[in-house]
Order: sequence, then structure tokens, then C-alpha cells
Amino acid sequence: MPSSEEYKRQIMNDLASGNAESMNDVPVDPSREYDNFDDFAQRSTVDERRQMFGRNLHPDRIPPSEMEPELKSAIAKIQPNERDDVAREFFKRLKERGLNDRQLEQQLGLSTHHPSRMSADDVSKLASYTYHSHPDIFQDVLAEKPAIMKFLSNPLVAAVVGIMAAKWLSGRRS
Repeated sequence: MPSSEEYKRQIMNDLASGNAESMNDVPVDPSREYDNFDDFAQRSTVDERRQMFGRNLHPDRIPPSEMEPELKSAIAKIQPNERDDVAREFFKRLKERGLNDRQLEQQLGLSTHHPSRMSADDVSKLASYTYHSHPDIFQDVLAEKPAIMKFLSNPLVAAVVGIMAAKWLSGRRS
């Protein structure tokens, strides 16, 4: 497995050369063009986002030590109602795995287990835990609630978004 720096360098080289080859197996309808990330988030299907995020947003690619500060910053920037929705979805999915919201509150040191009362710090702790311990749930929630993505700034995450953008906009070349 390449180091984080080697991986980042490879992504940047791929972006610089216009290489979106790694995304070729994701089916994209050529009649669907996206103007920006918000447009993509609104008009793409959950399955399209799940496929794109699933392969690229994983602790094997972006270590939790790099992702956690980014999540904290991104979650602080999203609207409170979106933050509630994200927390509610994490709790719902984790409960399906047998993890009780009250147990998670104690284990993670959250101020509450009620999504509507959680602070940005609480939601970021929950997101970090999910990213590290249950990456498949993290990817699914992000696919359903992609608002967090536009606020992530880590170079690796930005490179992933860049690769996705290159794929989304590839049909726009004339």
C-alpha cells in the first residue's frame, strides 16, 4: 500500500494529466451534466454517490488522523438542520449494527444522544467514530447526506472530489 504522500502525489499527477480513468467503471449517463458539486449532490442518485465515495473515502485511503480534523471543520460549517440529519442517520445505521445511542453517547463522550440537541463537536465525534470503526456506514450516510463533502479541504479529500468532478464534467468537453 502506498504511503499517504505517495497516494496524494499520484492523485495530483492524475488530475494534472486529466486522468479520470479510475472512475471509468462508474456508470454515468452522458446526458447528465453537473455544473458543480451542489448540482451533483442534488441530481445524482444515492447509488452514484455511494459508488464514488465508497471506493475513495475509506480509512485505507485517508487515515482517520487526517480525516478527523477535516470532519470537525466541515461539520461546523454545515447548517444545523443538516447536521441533525447527519447525526440522526449515523445513529440509525449504528443502531442497526446493535450499537445503542445511549451507549455511544457515553463511549464517545457526547453531550447528548438526541441529534437535534447535538453540537457540531458531538456530530464530528460521531462521524469520526463511524469513519474509523464502520467506514461502510460512513460512506452510505455521506452518499445520502453529501452536504459535508463540499466543506472538506484535506488535500487527499480535495483530490478525490477533483477526480469525481473530472468524471462528472467530462461530458462537457466540446
